[in-house]
Amino acid sequence: MTGVRLKHQRITDVLAKEIRSGHRPAGEQLPGEHALAQRFGVSRTTVRAALAELSEAGLIATRTGKGSYVLFDGRPLDDSLGWAHALATQGIDTRVRTLAVDARRDEELARQLTLNTAEFVCVERIRELVADAVVVSYERSFLPPVPGVRDLPARGLGQESLTDVMLRAGLRPDHGEQRVSGRRIDGREAELLRREPGDWFLDTRRTSRAADGSFVEHVVSLLDPDHFQLTLAFG
Repeated sequence: MTGVRLKHQRITDVLAKEIRSGHRPAGEQLPGEHALAQRFGVSRTTVRAALAELSEAGLIATRTGKGSYVLFDGRPLDDSLGWAHALATQGIDTRVRTLAVDARRDEELARQLTLNTAEFVCVERIRELVADAVVVSYERSFLPPVPGVRDLPARGLGQESLTDVMLRAGLRPDHGEQRVSGRRIDGREAELLRREPGDWFLDTRRTSRAADGSFVEHVVSLLDPDHFQLTLAFG
């Protein structure tokens, strides 16, 4: 176990140095997992661990070469670690207001996600731009009630980052899927978003899973289409 850890940390250090020194300029795409595995003489699992650390450090934004992703004001967002991390990586200054943190039982969601338990911890938040206080998203994060998360309803989130709470609890997203549609917001949503009932918003549903396939997080977000858009990459 120690050997694998040292291997991935060595790769992290080398790539981080290349990025910070300007050897790999901003926006340059890193070689694929297979190429990096060959370069460093390690497994792709070790490479993924290194890339995850670089992503957590805000040095890279990792996403699959094909598929869909979200843009904020024209800038691509890797939201595998949540909107806060994705927006901060792009230098977008936002603040979050936590509306509720509670324990919930949702049989339908558990069925959709093929989970054995219907128990979740739900964190409900809105996000606004610091510059003009425009609310750009309303989010509900459903998390498994693992140690480090299950006590959130009692102690609250406070000033902690939900991403940091998840990582400390061992909830590390490796892969998943995101679905995006559009719909008109209802009265309660309009009040939270400071808009009019019937205004059009993007409705995204992202499910993240760990490398072993276990459930990490399900996020339902309403995104302001004046700032967010969906891009499909193919070919």
